[in-house]
Amino acid sequence: MKHIITGGNGFLGTRLARTLTDRGEQVVVLDINPESTDPNPGVEFHQIDIRDAAALAAVDFGADDIVYHMAAKLLMPILPRAERHDHFHSHLFVGTETVLEHLHQNTQCRRMIYFTTDMVYGHTLENPRTEDHPRAPLGPYGQAKYETELLCERYRDLGFNITLFRPRLIIGEGRVGILGTLFKLIDMNLPVPLIGNGRNHYQFIAVQDCVDISLAAVDKGCPNTVFNVGSINPPTVRELLKDLINEASSRSFLIPTPAGAVKATLDVLDRMNKPLLDPEQYLIADEQCVLTMHKAKDELGWEPKFKDSDMLIEAWRSWKRST
Repeated sequence: MKHIITGGNGFLGTRLARTLTDRGEQVVVLDINPESTDPNPGVEFHQIDIRDAAALAAVDFGADDIVYHMAAKLLMPILPRAERHDHFHSHLFVGTETVLEHLHQNTQCRRMIYFTTDMVYGHTLENPRTEDHPRAPLGPYGQAKYETELLCERYRDLGFNITLFRPRLIIGEGRVGILGTLFKLIDMNLPVPLIGNGRNHYQFIAVQDCVDISLAAVDKGCPNTVFNVGSINPPTVRELLKDLINEASSRSFLIPTPAGAVKATLDVLDRMNKPLLDPEQYLIADEQCVLTMHKAKDELGWEPKFKDSDMLIEAWRSWKRST
């Protein structure tokens, strides 16, 4: 059995590949980029744009193989508003469709692990969010991921086993993304503005927890269902940021703001092509967006190992080492 990772040079894909090769597994990495942030001589590498069906023919997909579909484009860096739909539709939906159709038409490989996003839920209508929460994404990124979920559901009817994961923000050493602005403010002892009062809870998920739940799903035969992926007992935004400020020995302090006014201002900036955050980020910034982990525990025997404050502090320490 081979473990074939699309987007295997990315943040999650790299950690998954390293975990698998350390276990002595045969790993094949497909990625549009030629280099990894963590070069791994134990993998077979193919530089491939997964939207290119002809290029996928160079890869040997066996009937017993597992495909981990990690290839994606993220919300950061923020694109101009007019470019977002085509960008995310192409890289997320078209890429996923091309891979699935290639597997269906040309191989006997029928097992896949696929990470979508909790952004398919949109605004919180039920708290906490179970996997049955209504899906109503707020922008092109979440919409493209939602459409790939529907696509996966159709391929399940064609005999595929596809396990879907909806993670919260994945963090760990070497990944900063949206947290970079926060870290700079704290490092410079500047005030940290909140969107709202910061009393809502915020939930991360560690990259290694994502690896572990992927392997737990493989051990269960890639069940044809969806699982939330997040931490347990997430703190409030205020608690989370105060812990980080204390860890950094910073003089920064938190400034609550009227969420509606801030969102309106951010929306104006976005329409002027001067975005500070993507709308899919700031529109829910003051909401309770907490995922339940009961289903993953009950059906996969998996629970997250890392706490939110510890994850954020480790991300901070990694950022400090790199600056």
